[in-house]
Amino acid sequence: MSNLENLIISSLFFEEKFTRRVIPHLKGEYFEDVNNKILFEETSKYFVEYDRLPTKEALTIELETRRDLTDEQSKTIQNSISNFEDTAHDIKWLVDTTEKWCRDRAIYNALLESIQIADGEKKASRDAIPSLLTDALAVSFDNSVGHDYIDDADDRFDFYHRKEEKIPFDISMLNKITKGGLGKKTLNIALAGTGVGKSLFMCHTAASHLMQGYNVLYITCEMAEEKIAERIDANLLNINVQQLETLPKVMYDNKLTKVAEKTQGRLIVKEYPTAAAHVGHFKSLLQELAIKKSFTPDVVFVDYLNICASARYKGAIVNSYTYVKAIAEELRGLAAECNLPIISATQTTRSGYGNSDVELTDTSESFGLPATADFMFALISTEELEKHNQIKVKQLKNRYNDPVKNRNFVVGIDRAKMKLYDVEEDAQKELNTDPQEKPVSKSSGAMSWDKFQKEKSTLL
Repeated sequence: MSNLENLIISSLFFEEKFTRRVIPHLKGEYFEDVNNKILFEETSKYFVEYDRLPTKEALTIELETRRDLTDEQSKTIQNSISNFEDTAHDIKWLVDTTEKWCRDRAIYNALLESIQIADGEKKASRDAIPSLLTDALAVSFDNSVGHDYIDDADDRFDFYHRKEEKIPFDISMLNKITKGGLGKKTLNIALAGTGVGKSLFMCHTAASHLMQGYNVLYITCEMAEEKIAERIDANLLNINVQQLETLPKVMYDNKLTKVAEKTQGRLIVKEYPTAAAHVGHFKSLLQELAIKKSFTPDVVFVDYLNICASARYKGAIVNSYTYVKAIAEELRGLAAECNLPIISATQTTRSGYGNSDVELTDTSESFGLPATADFMFALISTEELEKHNQIKVKQLKNRYNDPVKNRNFVVGIDRAKMKLYDVEEDAQKELNTDPQEKPVSKSSGAMSWDKFQKEKSTLL
């Protein structure tokens, strides 16, 4: 019988604050000692029913009504109750220790069940094993039951006046339209055609966040880990991708040392097979990185959304709209659960590919995707823009700010070095499409006022 089990049981009996905190999360199966399991069951049942801790007398009487105990077992449990002592402990330490114990016991039980499934001792599909382990690793004491409008008014007021922590871009216009960068618990999506610059944007932004001192996790379902790392090398080492192969080892090491000296952040690139990984795998990865590398990301990149799998529709045949929307919802749920921003990308439709202008309706496979995203923008390339080493960014949806202001703008692009950069302010003037500032005629080919109002209403 472990000392920790005994401490948890006695604390349940004497420490009401502790009991209220842990009862919703404790399970009888966590207790290795059968007598402790019985004591937990009776204490928990009494507390839930009467909303108070049981007395020794009440617990003794409840135990006497059980018909599944031997005389010897009953006597042993009664002695345990008699020996309960009210010893003062730090509640926070006690809760934290109990939470860790619950997680360890859950993992232990999950491993045993997995072995039984693998050996054929338990009738269940082997596909259930990853879920068992994921659920065990995710055990935590989340005791929040929501926001009480009246009682939590002070907290709400503080929230209004608290400056939101954001992860800034290194592109001034992106910071301007997002009011300082990416917010936590958000899903942010870049829309572009094949070869326009989705992965370039994501690799550049990942490199930028790393150099700002953030921990970055880059999940790739399209390219190999080495190819993503190659692009980030080109960006951070300021060298053409093609020249990396001929770069001497000494120069490579010197450049990388200088990069490492400039940041306290870390960047992890993890590859999954196309259409094989979903948020369940990503959660397991986050747990594993925390345990094995003491690494907790500040921002996660998923390259890219459409070639992920859905955790909800495993092997199910559903239409593409439902499937892609589910993936988007699951990723946003992961962002909320982990309290960080997720950046991903999606393809345009065939009609949107190569266009000089892109709308929400050009989103490939699912219009439900932009409905789920917090921030969505298109990357647009034309021959004229490429001549000037530029790419156009068009806001499609923006929960950070008014998407009409600075709706279109350009940034510089260096495809050889996988970089984006700010351009002169004059380059933005011709792209102002705010009809309140610059009225346009229908014959001009620009957005009409009626169309603008209709699109604006769908975005706000």
